[in-house]
Amino acid sequence: MAGGVGEAPAARAREARQPGEPRDLRDLRDRDDIARLVREFYARAFADPLIGPIFTDIAHMDLEHHLPIMCDFWETVVFRAGIYRRNAFTLHEALNRRAPLGGAEFERWIELWTATVDDLFAGESAERAKAQARRIASSMRRRLAGGSGSALETIGTRERLAAAGEIDEVREAPAR
Repeated sequence: MAGGVGEAPAARAREARQPGEPRDLRDLRDRDDIARLVREFYARAFADPLIGPIFTDIAHMDLEHHLPIMCDFWETVVFRAGIYRRNAFTLHEALNRRAPLGGAEFERWIELWTATVDDLFAGESAERAKAQARRIASSMRRRLAGGSGSALETIGTRERLAAAGEIDEVREAPAR
């Protein structure tokens, strides 16, 4: 993955755009779009100083082997395709035993994923890809720390998670 990763087309396009310049992006539509998104995300992730070594040095991830699996996962997440049949948590749990995955790593993953989606696509499916990524990362992080995957265990749990910045907000119950 070395050489050229930092020169990805989307990165060059982002640098060429001026702030506030309108972008002509379309929404995620199909598996080809998912593959484009996932490939670009992993190019960025592999090159990232914080999370790149997790993929390259610890997981020894073979992108060409892993890409179809990740496309199945994201196609299921974004389009509800139902084709991903593995347990993503089990894989991350094993990785976490070798290199603890904490808040900084999950935050960076979300930053890179969101930026990649925003650079390539715009629309309802693109927003779903970002929202679901945030939910998945929060759930995975809680589970790896020994908790439940749910952010809604109790009101007290929800308030604690909101205070820690792991969920967006605490909604108050409607007045009766």
